[in-house]
Amino acid sequence: MTAMRGVVPALWAFALAAQTLPVDRQQEIERIVSQEMSRQSIPGLSVAVGVAGDVVFTAGYGMSDLENFVPAKAHTQYRTGSIAKPVTAVAVMQLVEAGKIELDAQIQRYVTGFPQKQWPITVRQLLGHLGGIRHYADAEETNITRHYPELVPALKIFQNDSLVAEPGTRYHYTTFGYVLLGAAVEQASGTRFMDYLRQKVLRPAAMDRTRDDHVYSIIPNRSRGYIKASNGTIQNCSLADTSYKIPGGGLISTAEDIVRFGIAVRSGALCRPQSVDAMFTSQKLKDGKSTGYGLGWVVGTLDGKRMIRHAGGQQGVSTILSMLPRDGYTVAIMTNLEKADLAALSDQLLRVVSGTRIRETRGEPRAARRQ
Repeated sequence: MTAMRGVVPALWAFALAAQTLPVDRQQEIERIVSQEMSRQSIPGLSVAVGVAGDVVFTAGYGMSDLENFVPAKAHTQYRTGSIAKPVTAVAVMQLVEAGKIELDAQIQRYVTGFPQKQWPITVRQLLGHLGGIRHYADAEETNITRHYPELVPALKIFQNDSLVAEPGTRYHYTTFGYVLLGAAVEQASGTRFMDYLRQKVLRPAAMDRTRDDHVYSIIPNRSRGYIKASNGTIQNCSLADTSYKIPGGGLISTAEDIVRFGIAVRSGALCRPQSVDAMFTSQKLKDGKSTGYGLGWVVGTLDGKRMIRHAGGQQGVSTILSMLPRDGYTVAIMTNLEKADLAALSDQLLRVVSGTRIRETRGEPRAARRQ
């Protein structure tokens, strides 16, 4: 494993030529991104911004590959981490609209080989992390390197384990619950999960650079992944094959594609307005307490405005997609540093693109060179 101490990446910005975001807001984005990359020693970062139905800005900063000195670009490909979950949620809701899945039906109706548990588990509960399915047991399970050509065999990793709580009584975040939902999509649609996504989600949303994170495939512009060690050095991340959890964290994409996904969901291009409202509404426990998580989406506020988002983190990446749905603003940030904190950065960029935070940058040193 190679290591570099105190990496402060070269902050070159590679942006698309056609941009419609006002220049002062572009400059403020560059200043904020540069500052945050230096603070966290983030090697490479790509960002995209959507306003209404258009992608208006996208750029890459820093290095996609430190060892080979490859710059991060607008179209650099990163693992999405858990941003795969809202993608899967959209697929499920499409099948609900088609009458092929019922939200309050037991999951075994659609995944017939999944064992019965001490309590029934519904599709709705799984979408909201209320189904009692466990998360990763240990680091070995997190860093699985076995390749799974099919999704259903991956259920064996957790299907015989007891539930961590009675469904509906406790919010328990779980990637495995979304693997189970992916299997339901396959059996309800009669189509392999990735084939379904390509036909019904990715193509309609114009997500041309999104696919499964296949470790053996040659994927142009795929970023290398890094992690910061306890002594502050930047190291290569652990090896992992994400084929066992594609619906919960096994996709690869670009910041622009992730913004296009957000736009497509918000605009109703992928699901009916009623389904979007359901996804964007916080679920409640049996005692009436809100969880802050809808059906595949985190539900919150920013400066008093409704905010919908989902973050992702896994070997070699940190990602986030945030939206102010009523105002039509969408921001996606993807980095090649594991465990980077992107929530505050995402909030700052949303404020910039919405015009609520524009600082006077005249006379300040430029934080990035645009090429």
